[in-house]
Amino acid sequence: MARAEEASVTRSPLNWLWLAVLVIALDLGTKALVSATLTYGEPVPVLPFFNLTLLHNTGAAFSFLAGADGWQRWFFVVLAVVVSVVLVRWLAHLKSDERWLAVAITLILGGAIGNLYDRVVHGYVVDFLHFYWNQYHFPAFNLADTAITIGAVMMVLDMFRKPSDASADQGE
Repeated sequence: MARAEEASVTRSPLNWLWLAVLVIALDLGTKALVSATLTYGEPVPVLPFFNLTLLHNTGAAFSFLAGADGWQRWFFVVLAVVVSVVLVRWLAHLKSDERWLAVAITLILGGAIGNLYDRVVHGYVVDFLHFYWNQYHFPAFNLADTAITIGAVMMVLDMFRKPSDASADQGE
């Protein structure tokens, strides 16, 4: 019985939280490095389509609400806390074989907490990855945003990877 309980514990989807911690550490570490070494707003060319450019985003994705009067900081803080709690609860209720979804959730969680830290401590999110093509410039982003995007894509792909319980029941 002890072995069955031990195996059950080691397969818990909550064991994937290490990945969220890794995302947070990498995100905050790169943001600190970039903030200490780059001059705000001055691009550092890396490739013909990519610069490192230190920018501060007081809004959300694509600078949504960046021009608001400051209330958006606390709105996004509360939103990130609520989303993080929901993600942890969702993760806790996953079955042990739902590894793909567990990874997706922990990537989103780690990214959300990385950006949450910036909002609470700085009042803005540090962005520095700046891609462009000719005159078109994609909004700058960071590793937390990358983790969130990868996790979201994984969630969408997960919907297509397996049939839903409802459609599986109808086929029987």
